[in-house]
Order: sequence, then C-alpha cells, then structure tokens
Amino acid sequence: MSIESFIEQMPKVELHVHLEGATQPKTLLELAQRHHIDLPADTVDGIQKWYTFTNFAHFVEIYLKISECIRTPEDIEYIAREFLAGQAAQNIRYTEVTYTPYTHWMQKGLEYDDQLDALNRARAWAEEELGVSMGIIMDIPREITPELGMMTADWVIGSYGNGVIALGLGGNEVGNPPEKHAAAFERALAAGVPSIPHAGETAGPESIWGALNILGAQRIGHGVRCLEDPTLVDELRERQIPLEVCPTSNVCLGVAPSIDDHPVLMMFEEDLYVTINSDDPPMFNTTLTQEYLAVMDAVGLIPDEIERLVIRALDASLLPRDIKAQMKSDFEREFKCLDDEHLSF
Repeated sequence: MSIESFIEQMPKVELHVHLEGATQPKTLLELAQRHHIDLPADTVDGIQKWYTFTNFAHFVEIYLKISECIRTPEDIEYIAREFLAGQAAQNIRYTEVTYTPYTHWMQKGLEYDDQLDALNRARAWAEEELGVSMGIIMDIPREITPELGMMTADWVIGSYGNGVIALGLGGNEVGNPPEKHAAAFERALAAGVPSIPHAGETAGPESIWGALNILGAQRIGHGVRCLEDPTLVDELRERQIPLEVCPTSNVCLGVAPSIDDHPVLMMFEEDLYVTINSDDPPMFNTTLTQEYLAVMDAVGLIPDEIERLVIRALDASLLPRDIKAQMKSDFEREFKCLDDEHLSF
C-alpha cells in the first residue's frame, strides 16, 4: 500500500470546516435553480471555475452567494446531507462543523430552531445511513454588534447538547478583536458551553491572546500567527491548546506563501498541538485527505506521525469521554491493519 492510499483509507476526524463554505458546485447549482437565482455560470464546470480562488473579495462574494441560495430549512438539511456524504467518502468518522445561524436569520428570516432542526435531521440521517457523526459549533460573525452576538450566544445556550457543542467566533479579525464579543462568551462559558473561536489568521498574536484570556478558548481556529510571539508559543505549548491548522486555506488567503513554506513545519518543531483541517474545501480546491497529503509532502511525515495527528484531533474533539474512548480504540485497531498493509507493500 502506498502512503497516498494509507492517507485516503485511514479513519479521520475534522475539527475546522464551515458548512456553508463546504457547499459543492453541484449542490449550489441545484439550489440556485430551485430558487431561480442567477449565478455566474449555469454548469457544474462553470461553477467550479468560478469557485477557483483569486482573492479575499472573491472568497467573500462566493460565500455570500452560497448563503443567498440557501433559502429554506430543507435547503439547510440538503447541504448538510451532501456535506456529510462527502465526509463519509473520505472516511471522516466525526466532524465538528462550524455554522453561522445569524446570517440566515438576518438574510431570510429563518428561525434558529428551524435551522437547528434541519441540521439535526441531516445529522441523524448520516449516523443511521453512513455511520458518521457531527457536532455543530454555532459561531458569531465577529463583524456584527455585541448585542447581536449575544443573541447567538443565547441561541447556543438554549440548544447546547442538542447537536450543538460549542460557541465559535468567525469572520474578519481585523478591526474586530475578541474583546468585542467578550460578554457573549462570558455568558456562554457560565452556562458550561465550550469556547472555540477563530484567532491568529488575518490578525496576529494579540488576537490569540484575546481568545485565550478574554474568551476562555478551549481550542483555537487557525492560530498559525502565534509564531510571531515566542511568549505566546510557550503558553500554547505549556497548556497544549489545540490549534486547528488549515494549510491550503492559509496559502490561498495569503497567510502563508506556500505549502512548502507554511508555518506548520515550525509549529511541529515547537511541539505545538497541531491538527489538520480543510476550512472551506471546495473554495480552496481541497479536501481533508488532500490537506494530509500536502502536509506529508511538505514536512516529510511517516505513517506513525500521521496517525498521531489523527488521534490528536480526536483527543481535541468535544465528543463525550466514553464515545471518544471507543472511537480511539477503533481507530487504533484500523491503523494497525493499515500499518501492516503499508509495511507489506
């Protein structure tokens, strides 16, 4: 067995992927046709070309168009089912997916409970039919006001445990520091809801410090710019705060110059708690499988090190302890079989 086949077949966990940003061109085209919404192209190939990343403004344009095409709870269930089928095809057994309910409430007036019910129908279907599961991180788009951010926090507190596993914080970090939404996270933390914000992607170490000290972050989405502050690196290493690294996304958005020059190599050398993720996969023409392959090529990982990355992602997940232990046992058994096949090739 080749190392490529090893990575394709191995069981996986993903901690950082956006549901709306994972909408495939075929799915978007179907939604647009269903609701008579014009897109820049009317074929799957054409949408794929339009998806091809050019700059951040283009990324935002695509993201907003996807959101515009999601009009009903049935649409939400549909994109979630399509997403989970894609995860199952990569043998991603468990995903912690980020979803932004505020956008759909604001744009179309979709009630939060209706959105959540749709996501949970897809979640139940995937567990029954595909054998994969997901937890939902409901995030606050950091550009909105603190008062509107508090509304999302209240939604999350009221639905915590019903498929909802954490409160997140997404959007453009520049001009929107973690402190802006401190009250929302304080309320959620007091209710026992974990804090999983994005930080240290388009802003520097100060954003990560804010996520840790102000928002009580249990994990950090991205976090790659921590390397600009040695004291922060020491803090993250000492506390073993998991970092959700998304290599291709970082390259496309200009956070890193290339995969070969990505900060992940130095993050490994600094013994930081790295996990590998895809972020918005079709927008960056990637998958979680391809992210592992890219990191393997850039860093020179061997199967044992790849397995360690997968197990670390599982350990960093918010799964209940008993389910996590069972999944870890299953993964270790499957890796043993894959290791034996790889060595015998």
